[in-house]
Amino acid sequence: MSPQTLAWSDMSQPSQSPLAVVFLLHIALEIPVAIQGIWAPANLPFLELNNTSLVVLKLYASLSFASCIAAILCFSLPDFLPGKRALAIGLTVYHCIASTILYQSPRFIPHTFGAFFESYNATPEVVWGSLHGFIGLGFVFWWQSTVALTAALSIVRYKAVALRFVYTCLMFGRIL
Repeated sequence: MSPQTLAWSDMSQPSQSPLAVVFLLHIALEIPVAIQGIWAPANLPFLELNNTSLVVLKLYASLSFASCIAAILCFSLPDFLPGKRALAIGLTVYHCIASTILYQSPRFIPHTFGAFFESYNATPEVVWGSLHGFIGLGFVFWWQSTVALTAALSIVRYKAVALRFVYTCLMFGRIL
């Protein structure tokens, strides 16, 4: 394979950071609650579920399921696309808020990891909040690792538009 062909094939591949796996981690964290929350919310291990909280839980599960679909669709896209970056910012905000809410919540999951972990305050709510925090941080790392690529491509895009404008002006001048 010639160097020119190799360079051409490299250019046709979408530029994607290895840190884009954070989109898949979002799915791994959200999909169990989303699926069970849609089809059997009363079977989730939460305390004091009434009809109102079941409806709200189903609404949350449907939004969570939709975010999983968006994440799987955006995962393979190039990192510089504005839609992927907008989804990443939205998921960053969601995971940071969810982490804060879970850290500050009273016990609502009637399970324990044992007395040893309880002595270190490692409850299911705190662990779940920590996972949300790590994924939020993962989205921040992904964002920061792709800023330079996005900026460079916007400069290239700007130059291409400027050259197209100059070419159009020159061609228009020849016609007149």
